[in-house]
Amino acid sequence: MTIPDKKIYPRTNDSETIYLKDTITNPNIIIGDYTMYNDFVSDPMQFEKNNVLYHYPINKDRLIIGKFCSIACGAKFLFTSANHTLKSLSTYPFPLFFEEWKLNKEHVKSAWDNKGDIAIGNDVWIGYEAVILSGVHIGDGAIIGTRAVVTKDIPPYTVVGGIPAKEIKKRFNDETINKLQQIQWWDWSFEKIQQFLPYIMNGEIDKLFFE
Repeated sequence: MTIPDKKIYPRTNDSETIYLKDTITNPNIIIGDYTMYNDFVSDPMQFEKNNVLYHYPINKDRLIIGKFCSIACGAKFLFTSANHTLKSLSTYPFPLFFEEWKLNKEHVKSAWDNKGDIAIGNDVWIGYEAVILSGVHIGDGAIIGTRAVVTKDIPPYTVVGGIPAKEIKKRFNDETINKLQQIQWWDWSFEKIQQFLPYIMNGEIDKLFFE
């Protein structure tokens, strides 16, 4: 499924809300269809610069965000290079200043601990000014509360909040969560989603099963 005509601004006369996918130039940032970002402070088209931080090519780590995610103003994705190594006796990033200290340029990455990709599932809602740290995986349907700092993986359909983010509740019972994971409606065609949208919006999970 792809968005027709590479639409970026989905709402008439709304320059603060965009579909992210076709605004991204970095090949290590992968965004799914219909994932939206709203920014009432800065230009949302600058998401790649303003919201994806310390994402240096030398690490080859990726930001992966699924389909139909909702990202609120000021949410940040904080990558490995923000994390000074804890293996050293000093937190100062000496390898970063290899010229000053006559160190081997090839060892620049030893200035930080590489924690890997940030991976966000589908239909995830990330609240205002939330921060997602490197290496974190967030499951489908999760909700990240306002200004939460996510340091660990979040299971599907789990609501979290706080610093560090902790589970507040599950969105649905286990049976419903399992059914949603089985259906994966976000991978349906536009036409099929449109057909079943009333049931999705009204929470009628059993009506999403069909032959």
